[in-house]
Amino acid sequence: MFHHRHHHLNHDKILAIVPAYNEEEGIEQVIASLQKYAPYADILVVNDGSTDDTRLLAENAGAAVLHLCSNLGIGGAVQTGYRYAAEYGYDYAVQIDGDGQHDPADLAKLLCCMRKTGADMVVGSRFIEKEGFQSTFARKLGIDLLGGLVTRLTGKRITDPTSGYRLCNRRAIALFAQQYPTDYPEVEALVMLDNCQLSFQEIPVVMKERQGGVSSISPLQSIYYMCKVILAILMMKTRKKKMWEMSHET
Repeated sequence: MFHHRHHHLNHDKILAIVPAYNEEEGIEQVIASLQKYAPYADILVVNDGSTDDTRLLAENAGAAVLHLCSNLGIGGAVQTGYRYAAEYGYDYAVQIDGDGQHDPADLAKLLCCMRKTGADMVVGSRFIEKEGFQSTFARKLGIDLLGGLVTRLTGKRITDPTSGYRLCNRRAIALFAQQYPTDYPEVEALVMLDNCQLSFQEIPVVMKERQGGVSSISPLQSIYYMCKVILAILMMKTRKKKMWEMSHET
């Protein structure tokens, strides 16, 4: 059904998952950038029920496209990508946002870090070296609060818990294919990994301002977002490790 290019780095199969909802303004550039800077990766655009031309533009740009008939939100779209990665036996899956914020040129650094440290997930952080687009003051305060809470809960320092630029290995792919938070999933996913005794590591990356579309979190939703995410990660932390019951050691 899908065409895989199979240009793999060191024979590893790498999938770039691009969740996209009404990203017609920037999706072609995101795909072109991936093809230029990460030619060893297969590209999967998960078209999350877009009402614009995202699907058509992505297909014409040469990406495989999974079209969701209704809008599942970022959690459902990303999990669809992980399920695809698990189904087709990918060694690594990287999430690249469809709005152009993430630079595919940094993917090689994420891969290098994962191979060097053995981490199950590597997160690109814009706040370690504080280069490129940062965030608004209010949003940065919220991110710092969430980062401090996750650091306290997991015992692992995290500076950019809302970053969607993250690379997963087979173990993390298998976990997220089975279960993944629905709303605002990035922060919860970190605690979920830790609950299941999987590890994560941050490295510095440079992010850009989004090239088009609308952020999934408007200013008016920020208070709801903070309350929801804090409650969700506190509840998740109390669940212990009962959810990780698969026998898939690699």
